[in-house]
Amino acid sequence: MKIAVVSDLHLGAGGRADAFGHDDGDFLRFLSFLEGSFERIVLLGDIWETLTGRLPGSPLGEFAAARSAHAAIARRFDKSIYQYVHGNHDIAAAALGVPAELSVSADGVRLLFTHGHQNDLVVSHARWLSELGVWVGAWVRRFGFAAAYRLLRRLDSARGGASLDPRRCSFQRWAVNEARLRQADVVVTGHTHIATRAEHGERLFLNSGSCSHGEISFLAIDTRAGKYSVHRGW
Repeated sequence: MKIAVVSDLHLGAGGRADAFGHDDGDFLRFLSFLEGSFERIVLLGDIWETLTGRLPGSPLGEFAAARSAHAAIARRFDKSIYQYVHGNHDIAAAALGVPAELSVSADGVRLLFTHGHQNDLVVSHARWLSELGVWVGAWVRRFGFAAAYRLLRRLDSARGGASLDPRRCSFQRWAVNEARLRQADVVVTGHTHIATRAEHGERLFLNSGSCSHGEISFLAIDTRAGKYSVHRGW
């Protein structure tokens, strides 16, 4: 089976706080490319941004506003080729029944898809603090403090323990252990915004990177051919 994976688009309600950063028409052309090249497309969490409203505590309203601001993309995601796994920024999707993980078996390969925020201690033990940080970051963007926002992003990335080095990356170790517990051969994650392919003995770790801030990153999985690759353009 040929599967594409994208994550962390952070499609918002428009304005300076919307971190998506793409022209919607250009991104729709990218999606058309994926639809013509793959049998399934997994949306691996933080597709919509529901934590950056002008007032905190209104994720369902922000979800609706984001879908309205990017209506053509929202309609595209309703096609049957897409499968949606929620993250920690699109929590309204979780309330509407979008699952936290997906298991797929194809051509003798077992794959586990999970956004990865389950390993984030702040998200799992102090969600209010995590969501407050996202909300403050949105206001930093609204006020036009780009340098301060970039610093906040770097600090958040360092806090998560993610690294391209599989020997040092606690996030990879957690994900591979989850794969081991679920008897999966390949574990596919998002959340860190660090596109990665790393072998851990008999198991493979993949991260889809991010399609926010005007970037393109996706995973191409071909279980029949045994090919698993990271792409930062199309």
